[in-house]
Amino acid sequence: FASDLGKVRVLELDPEGVLVASLTDSGKVVALPDTDGDSKADRVAEILSGLNQPHGLAFDAGYLYVAETDKVVRYLYDSPSMRAGPGEVLFSLPEGGRHFSRTIRIIGDKLHTAVGSSCDTCVEDDPKRAAISVSDLDGKNLRVFAKGLRNTVFFVKGPDGKIYGTDMGRDFLGDNLPPEEINIIEDGKDYGWPSCYGDRVRDREGEGDKDCAQTEAPIYTLPAHWAPLGLRFIDSVLFPKEWRGDLLVAFHGSWNSSVPVGYKVIRVNFEGGKPVSHEDFMTDPTGRGEKFRPVDVIFDKEGNLYVSDDNAGVIYRVSGG
Repeated sequence: FASDLGKVRVLELDPEGVLVASLTDSGKVVALPDTDGDSKADRVAEILSGLNQPHGLAFDAGYLYVAETDKVVRYLYDSPSMRAGPGEVLFSLPEGGRHFSRTIRIIGDKLHTAVGSSCDTCVEDDPKRAAISVSDLDGKNLRVFAKGLRNTVFFVKGPDGKIYGTDMGRDFLGDNLPPEEINIIEDGKDYGWPSCYGDRVRDREGEGDKDCAQTEAPIYTLPAHWAPLGLRFIDSVLFPKEWRGDLLVAFHGSWNSSVPVGYKVIRVNFEGGKPVSHEDFMTDPTGRGEKFRPVDVIFDKEGNLYVSDDNAGVIYRVSGG
């Protein structure tokens, strides 16, 4: 759909249905219109530039929300022209550390903001780290929503109204531990890091003194070091009917494994509202054996799927399963 984008990360649709993406390395947010309907972006329209590692994006009531690595900013946004007006900083975020990305999602009438840990395993000084915070849409009344999430880069509202998020396990426990997680994220809950991982397993090298029995277990686990990122539930008419309600999850791939793993998008099969199995969905879109590093996944209103790859600097468009 689009190429030569650099580190293209988060994907969103503006109120006109135009695909919008964050480009973290160049500090930009861009729109990618396809006005002639040929399934390729006509151009790269710059909405914002000069930002500090922009990542998360959200649209609501005439505003474009952008999460930079050190703050969340809200801009007036004009959909027909794909232009942003004046912006206001809603709140600051802790910058630096192990994980740079900051992701936002408007769920209901609240703004949710995810910040990863500053380290592999440590007790954080700032409660906004390794957590998802929640605020009013104007940034007021900011508080921690859920904690103990080492690096929940992406989360999404499911068809049941619950919030589902991926979480990356810590490093340096060998090739097989700890598992990557899919969690149902609920207000006031603790998901274990840095003391616990997986199904309430005590991390003997982890810091902190949490009682693992009092933390939340994941609803589904996947192999270590796959590095889960974007996720979306399938509701597209272009995909098989039996897949409706299943979950697509993008895996960025390993750096801390003796054998490279991940580098794909999978489909998690849900039965009775619960994940029961998974299978590969997209592994090598070029067909040339190149390393695929997917980040985000999103469906447009027609049901086409878009997948960002920050290694190739490409957004792929998939029109069926």
